[in-house]
Amino acid sequence: MATTEDAERANMPWLLMYPEAVDWNAEITDGALWENLDAAVARYPNQNLIDFLDRKYTFAQVGELVSRAAKGFQDIGVGRGIKVGLFLPNCPQFVICYYAILKAGGTVVNYSPLYSEPELEYQVSDSHTDIMVTLNVEALYPKMRSLLPKTRLKKLVIGTIAEVLPFPKNLLYPLVKRKEISRIPRDDRHIWFKDIIANSGDYSPVDVDPQEDVAVLQYTGGTTGVSKGAMLTHANLLANVQQACLWNTDMDEGKERMMAVLPFFHVFAMTSVMNLSIARGAEMIVHPRFDLEDAMRDISRKKPTAFQGVPTMYNAMANHPKISEFDLSSIKTCISGGAPLPVEVKAQFEGLAGCTVMEGYGLTESSPIATCNPLQGLNKAGSIGLPLPRTEIIIVDRQNPHKVLGVGEDGEICVKGPQVMKGYWNSPEATAETIVDGRLRTGDVGYMDEGGYTFIIDRMKDLILCSGFNVYPRRVEEACYEHPAVEEVTVIGIPDDHRGEAPKAFIKLKEGAEPIDGTGMIAFLRDRLGKHEIPREVEFRAELPKTLIGKLSKKELVEEESVKHEASRARQTGSP
Repeated sequence: MATTEDAERANMPWLLMYPEAVDWNAEITDGALWENLDAAVARYPNQNLIDFLDRKYTFAQVGELVSRAAKGFQDIGVGRGIKVGLFLPNCPQFVICYYAILKAGGTVVNYSPLYSEPELEYQVSDSHTDIMVTLNVEALYPKMRSLLPKTRLKKLVIGTIAEVLPFPKNLLYPLVKRKEISRIPRDDRHIWFKDIIANSGDYSPVDVDPQEDVAVLQYTGGTTGVSKGAMLTHANLLANVQQACLWNTDMDEGKERMMAVLPFFHVFAMTSVMNLSIARGAEMIVHPRFDLEDAMRDISRKKPTAFQGVPTMYNAMANHPKISEFDLSSIKTCISGGAPLPVEVKAQFEGLAGCTVMEGYGLTESSPIATCNPLQGLNKAGSIGLPLPRTEIIIVDRQNPHKVLGVGEDGEICVKGPQVMKGYWNSPEATAETIVDGRLRTGDVGYMDEGGYTFIIDRMKDLILCSGFNVYPRRVEEACYEHPAVEEVTVIGIPDDHRGEAPKAFIKLKEGAEPIDGTGMIAFLRDRLGKHEIPREVEFRAELPKTLIGKLSKKELVEEESVKHEASRARQTGSP
């Protein structure tokens, strides 16, 4: 443990409160990311790594399939610098191809199955993706088929759901789901996944420079403009796995079971679920996507010990109308990330599950984990916790990122550490704007307290300027969550001809809750918020828009309100 003098001298107040079992100065080793899997296969060969809809794969089986797939990818041209896309839900092929591409020398480019065709076309072109891995299902394949003639894509590797299901599901699936299965042409641009792995596995080992070679090109920033590819090197991602292992002191190596409902194509699940589970010899209970009923049943039936999710998942589980019928007692470790965790949601879930939900924080550009509340030690509600080993959190002036602020001062949160990306792909200007003085600018406003815990006030881009006053949507949302009838809430700024902007709250009520109208909600908030923070409008909806990983999204609501405002102005002025 560091002394007070050490912390003050290094300007690292978090060292004063750091968990005794975690060494902030721990060594982070360099290497290729696939070494994470190789080491785990050597340690836990006969233990289960994947449980996919009751089909089990041991570490040794996955290791062998990865070697075979690496050989198969090399045979179709994958090598250093070649970009291979994964257009997949959570499934065994994702894990196998992810590590096989890396072993073959290529770079993984993650694609969301929820992207539109224009978004996919842009990302294929921008990233220089030459090969894409997907499934023969109507929800995925038609999008890739349409891209083949109009993009640089050369080949599609096609997997099936049936090939990774247990008997007799593997026989029944093609019959029961035949309308959902795509017909695949027989040509040299389509290759079956089963043919990619039909070899001895004698791939040619590739030397990589861990600090320079990009393991994963992870796209981000689509909600604020043109999406950018964060270049995450082998060293970045391997470092973040090691940091997560150091932090998760309660994980019993080789004996944990992790619920894998977050999408692997998102950086949160890629590192904190998939790569962390592999590093710790944990079995992943893999779901293609988060379905509340399926997830609750598997928690009761398969007894996972760890769950990682976004706040909306914890909220949905806590508000399940039949929550008393499900046994959540096996879960001993819960981590929430991807979005701020409302204090009320945290308390409600903890009361039901009997375990503490630790809020963490990260960005795509930091591989992603930067901070987390400790598993052993003080867990501060509303805080994103302490920096992970070898990670520094610095608060800087919002207008002058070179100026470092002190404890308790509000400013932009910055991250410095071995997990911070190399930069943005083909975008030196954006890289220079985002990484300043060796620190990653997050775009989040927050402060650090005297114990080194960081608190997020809000996103800089979400700040509402109301008659010259700063209104932070998160503060308004937290106040709304205090009402017992509120299940979900999103607050945005809407145009206001007199005040410039004004807050508006969009609310989803709990099932069976006593009805409340906008007037009643505003009356409830008057004792909890300043006058300038009170929403000008409250709108109730059956569902609120969410992002790819299930966190509440403001983008669609902002666009809706902008269109409404322009239409209103047009009517007032009589313009067409």
